[in-house]
Amino acid sequence: MTESTVNAVDRDAELAARLRLAVTRLSRRLRHQGETGISASQLSALATVDRCGPMTLGDLAAAEQVQPPSMTRIVARLEEAGLVARQVCREDRRVARVRVTGTGRELLQPSRTRKDAYLARRLRTLDNADRTVMAEVVGILEQLLEGGE
Repeated sequence: MTESTVNAVDRDAELAARLRLAVTRLSRRLRHQGETGISASQLSALATVDRCGPMTLGDLAAAEQVQPPSMTRIVARLEEAGLVARQVCREDRRVARVRVTGTGRELLQPSRTRKDAYLARRLRTLDNADRTVMAEVVGILEQLLEGGE
């Protein structure tokens, strides 16, 4: 490798480390803002079903990038709490889809509102140029996430 290639790899590694730390810290702060009384994995699964609509446990496990047995346990706890319900598919009675209940939506909304308000307050501390950069960064992060693993 040339020296410039090594420097580019080092810069990428440093940027990756800084990004990981910033995202981890932001995630921690948002979790604190949006306390719901359920685990982070349960909240994530609930939010995914709310966003995507009714889905099978297998599809939910894939979306959340967890093993199906783990998702079965997560959904069972959400179901016990009355936050989701299973619907048997009319076409194939062996298939069940998970949907968010009204109680589940009632739990999600205040959490989302608090998190959005926290981020909006933080964004208001930036000048217009930095807010424009943040809008671009959000688009770039969304692109990174589209690639999956």
